[in-house]
Amino acid sequence: MSCDRLTLAGLPKWGTGTTDYGTTAMKRASRGAREAAVSAKAEKELICVPIVHTAADMGGLARSVRRLAVGKLGREAWKRNVDVIGQLWADIRRTVEGWDIPWEKVRLYQDGLPLCGREEEIARDLARAGSPNHQLLLSLMSKGATLMGTESGELIVEEYRLAQAILAAKDPEEAARIEAQHKARRRSLIVRRDRFIAGRINKSLRAGEIGLLFLGLLHSIEPHLAKDIRVTYPIYKPHHPRRGTR
Repeated sequence: MSCDRLTLAGLPKWGTGTTDYGTTAMKRASRGAREAAVSAKAEKELICVPIVHTAADMGGLARSVRRLAVGKLGREAWKRNVDVIGQLWADIRRTVEGWDIPWEKVRLYQDGLPLCGREEEIARDLARAGSPNHQLLLSLMSKGATLMGTESGELIVEEYRLAQAILAAKDPEEAARIEAQHKARRRSLIVRRDRFIAGRINKSLRAGEIGLLFLGLLHSIEPHLAKDIRVTYPIYKPHHPRRGTR
């Protein structure tokens, strides 16, 4: 499980869930989405929305994640972070649902959603569990968007097992040591996931369609995307250190 699921790295760059995010960024995002819709008439367009995962996205790992987070941050700071993420998702949903684009031409790609034939069932289960991310997916599907299996099931299982090893730690210090020991493996895993996600988009997104990708902050798929796909970040573009694509 990548660090964007275990920590709140990147949140200060996004803001704190205040009305500044909900107004300035929303106007910019709506303009960017309209431009994407116009551009997609002649080419493939991919709209990327960086996300932070919530506890509801983590399934059986949620309790362990909470235990380590409270141990590291303290209960009050942890609660504040939960509130920030909740407001962030409220802003994202308001922004995305307000876009004036042809939803029937949109393909939804989702971080952590395996290509398995049970994509909608998984999304509905997580939405019922309280995931604002998957609740938004269902809302966009009701507008006509198509949900796409996005990730390799094998790589998701590998990430889950790595996360289990980290979360089995007795305290945050031990978790940090275990995470450091697996740093190279984690980096390799996220690159392999990025490569698979990009390959999935390359093969399934057609000319005249719009892809909408919800992706964790640590990912960087652009180096792996086909050259005929135009990528936009109407809300926020994460900064990633240069890294190889092989």
